[in-house]
Amino acid sequence: MPSLFRRKQSDVATPEIEEEVTPAEPRPKGYTPSKKELGVVTPKRTATGRRVGAEAAPANRREQLKQMRERQRAERAEASAGMRAGDERYLLARDRGPERSLVRDIIDSRRTVGTYFFGGALIVLIGSTVQIPAVQLASNLLWLMLALGVIVDSVLISRKVKRLVNERFPGTTQRVGSLQIYGVMRGLTFRRMRVPKPKVELGQAI
Repeated sequence: MPSLFRRKQSDVATPEIEEEVTPAEPRPKGYTPSKKELGVVTPKRTATGRRVGAEAAPANRREQLKQMRERQRAERAEASAGMRAGDERYLLARDRGPERSLVRDIIDSRRTVGTYFFGGALIVLIGSTVQIPAVQLASNLLWLMLALGVIVDSVLISRKVKRLVNERFPGTTQRVGSLQIYGVMRGLTFRRMRVPKPKVELGQAI
């Protein structure tokens, strides 16, 4: 009688697995959960601890000196470029300030006799060595004209510097005489050799 020995599935008790739940311990007031409890993963640092692209540590003293010279060379190049560009961070004390910048623009916007002075002086020096009276006379006349031209041009530069500085910087603490000398000395320098380099074109209104 197979029906007598067969148990129905409903008669077999299925054991239920009960998971023991440990009650959470009470947290004190003001408790802050840790990153681990919140599931936040802290990013790990690289094995070397250096920034990406950072300069490698020198292996010996020779390598250290080499890196130091390279850094100094780069700093000098940056300072030279900044000085020529007129960056206030790299300018010498004599070139800093808006008044000095205005004086540079005044000189750079015009042609000055001083730019021709040294070239003319060279011609005068060569002519004075020639044992020909006419050549020596011409050299002396050229020297006189250059000297007078520089004097007249310096006076005109000084007057213009004084007028524009007083108009645009009435409360300046800079001495006008110092600014005038600064302008005259810049006027004696070749345009391409001026530092900081000119920011205005010849003939541009200031």
